[in-house]
Amino acid sequence: MALLWVVLSFLLFGISFGCGVPAIYPVLSGLSRIVNGEDAVPSSWPWQVSLQTSSGFHFCGGSLISQHWVVTAAHCGVRKTHRVVAGVSDLGSDEEAVQVLRIAKVFEHPLWDRYAVRNDIALLKLATPARLSKTVSPVCLPSANASFPAGSLCATTGWGKTRHNASKTPDKLQQAVLPLLSNTDCKKYWGSKIANSMVCAGASGVSSCMGDSGGPLVCQKDGTWTLVGIVSWGSSRCLPSSPGVYARVTEFIPWVQEVLETK
Repeated sequence: MALLWVVLSFLLFGISFGCGVPAIYPVLSGLSRIVNGEDAVPSSWPWQVSLQTSSGFHFCGGSLISQHWVVTAAHCGVRKTHRVVAGVSDLGSDEEAVQVLRIAKVFEHPLWDRYAVRNDIALLKLATPARLSKTVSPVCLPSANASFPAGSLCATTGWGKTRHNASKTPDKLQQAVLPLLSNTDCKKYWGSKIANSMVCAGASGVSSCMGDSGGPLVCQKDGTWTLVGIVSWGSSRCLPSSPGVYARVTEFIPWVQEVLETK
């Protein structure tokens, strides 16, 4: 079944067989956090992209899922005038061979609800394909019926604030290791705000924060990093004792397939 999904992914999305396998492997201490963060090994998360305004201001993250497509959060409000920067680890460096990619179309989920922050996913079709390399490659998408049990240790990355009241975001890509929570346990923190289309992670001394939005929550499955969640919302103070909430990617695979096949 896993092999069938890899073949299907290749046919549908143009994903190479190397999805989810970084050429430069990440080093995870298990104690890292984005709040009070830990620098990621440069280029070890090659699907991570920075979404920027035309002036170069980073406002959200995203994940490359093929040469032609990026997935991010709908609440990021991406427009065609924004740009996708791939192959970047240090936003303050001029020495990286980054790719600045234009956006041809933006597809927000048709049931995106900005008030309940539900169905918080958007697809970006690139005007020109990303050039795959050791620093730029896609993450694997899960099958719609894939399971990722509570307690699984996963990773999230981004250039979000390292504390909620920080005056600016870090230049170097940050990473965090954090456990998945069951939605039942997550509702102990967030109550009825939690829907089946969400997955929670953290409450373990780590936290995503502002600027991480749209970025990936990835778990290892069958030896590859797989996109399980998209950074959506959480504590307004980025409290590491509260779980972060992510759009649950498995719930949206049918919609993703539809968009990528028809658009």
